This record gives sequence, structure tokens and C-alpha cells, in this order.
Amino acid sequence: MARPIERIEKDITALKEATRAIAQQLDLAYAKYINTLGLALQKQLILASYYLCTQGYPDEFLNLSLTQRQKLQQGIRQLSQQATQELISYIQPPEVTQTEVVLETDQQEENQQQPQALDPSNPIELVEWQQNLEEGIEETLKKVSQRANILIQKTGVLPKKLPEPILAAATAASESSSDMMPSFPNILNLVIEISDQEDAEDSITQIMAIHLRLGEIEFADVTLLTEREGIRNILMQLSKIGREYQKRQKELKIAEAEAAWRASWFED
Repeated sequence: MARPIERIEKDITALKEATRAIAQQLDLAYAKYINTLGLALQKQLILASYYLCTQGYPDEFLNLSLTQRQKLQQGIRQLSQQATQELISYIQPPEVTQTEVVLETDQQEENQQQPQALDPSNPIELVEWQQNLEEGIEETLKKVSQRANILIQKTGVLPKKLPEPILAAATAASESSSDMMPSFPNILNLVIEISDQEDAEDSITQIMAIHLRLGEIEFADVTLLTEREGIRNILMQLSKIGREYQKRQKELKIAEAEAAWRASWFED
């Protein structure tokens, strides 16, 4: 026999209140983290671009005119600032955020869905909000890496023979790729095969490209690491409450089913 429904509901109410308090903590923690991440991203993108131009492709960079170099550097700064603003746009309290993060591309602005409010007292929905936020952060890092690579290629530093799809694939390559070699932080160093239809044979090409990685950005910034640790601690509390919440919800369903059985049962 399950416990009385009233006692189970009282436990669930207490869990919801605890979850609402955690939602406020998590919102504040992410606001601090994302602001710090935005500044760290700008720094790391510039450092990665510097390494790519001076260590990866120094000859190509030296072939640029002063105006071209300055234009490239300005473009990198603008991309980093845009990415920072994109990150800041994710700082939304759980009750007003969207379940899906919709990002703008260089080509067009995608239509956004109607905002779907989440219940910050529901630990399941709060976890969903947190996961969507993390996915948005990763998506921003991927997009700014791709845009930076395309900009550097159009300037004439990265090889022109590498089409944009290959650059995009290289940026999204798995960290565990067997073709990946040790390199400077946030730099992808790969050996790839490019099919040459004119010569009817493949050529082996080593490519270096920007690939911003959240772990490497955090590792280079003590403040960011500390703020990430704070988020982990809050998520541990949320995970514990979430398990208890699911347990109580299941218990409530059983209690309600038992009550419904008793209410409909009658003796012949």
C-alpha cells in the first residue's frame, strides 16, 4: 500500500520549492560564467588566429599587404565580439527561455519559434533548460570557429583549394580522430585526403584550422574554471532532487491508481 496521497503531494511541493531555489542559483551562476566566457572566447580566438597566421601559414600571411592584415585582424575581432553577444543572449531565466536555441547565420536569419516557458520548479524541465544552454554555447563556439576559418581563407592565408565544406567538417571533427596531431590550444591539426578530379588521384594535405574548444578555453582561465566548478556543484544538487522528484511522482501515480481501484470496486 502506498502512502497517503496528501503526504506524497506535500513531499513533491517541498521538492519543487527546493528546485525553484536551485533554478535561481543556476541562473545567476550561468550569468557570471557566460560573461566570463565571452571575454575568454575573444582572447582565445585572437590567440588561435595569431598562431595560425604566424606559425601555421607564415608565408601566406607575409604575402598579405598591410591593409589586408589589418582587415583580417579587424574581422577576427568583430567575429569574437559577435560571438560574445550571442553567448550573452542565452542568459535567460528558466521561466522565460525557449526550449530550443535558434541562432542566426551569416546568410539568413532563421524564423524563431514562440517562446515556450519552462517551469523552474520542475527539476526535469530545469535540466532540459541547462542542457539546451550548454548546447547553445557549443554551437556558438563551432560557428565562430567556422566563420573565422572562412574569413582567414578568403583573405588568402588558408589554402584556397580547401572548399568550405571541408573546412566545416574539419572544425567539427572528433577530438579522438586518429588523424589528429597535437597542436596549439584551439587549433585543429589534421592530415586529410583531398580528391583531385582533374588529376584523378588523391593528395595528402595537412591542414591547420581554428577549432575553439570549451575545455581548452576554460583551462586557460582560472576564473572560468572556478565558475564552472560552481555550476557543477549546483547541478549535483539538482540531480539529487531530480531523482527524488521522479521517485515521488511515481509513488503518487501508484497511490492515485490504488485509490481509483478502491473507488470503483464493489462486491457482487
